[in-house]
Amino acid sequence: MNKAALQPIRPLILVFIIISGFGIIGKNWLLKNGISQDLLIYGNLLLFLVTFGAYYINTSSLRSSNPNAPVRGMYAGFMIKFFLIALAAFIYIMIAKKQVNKPGLMILAGLYIVYTALETKALMQLANAKKNA
Repeated sequence: MNKAALQPIRPLILVFIIISGFGIIGKNWLLKNGISQDLLIYGNLLLFLVTFGAYYINTSSLRSSNPNAPVRGMYAGFMIKFFLIALAAFIYIMIAKKQVNKPGLMILAGLYIVYTALETKALMQLANAKKNA
């Protein structure tokens, strides 16, 4: 992936670094509020990796000469991201059973929305740059 394609996702990388840093530094605050530090750190990492993968799929489809490729890329990225995160949540819930950290899952659900919004904004910037070029 070239530098121009990575430029629009700087906010995504910044959010990942901030949340990861807070997850490491804010251990006492997280424990005081009943939020699992491990769940936040690993969940944030999973969300970042899956969002970055979906972004890569979408940028690859934008370069295609086939006019249907961006639509297929968008659906493929969404499906992969949604089902991998749903599978990870299911596995976590099955392992944790009665000790599921609901506040941590709610924070990760909010982060899913933030990451998706940032990914969409970055893809719109790339699409507009391609259209204007």
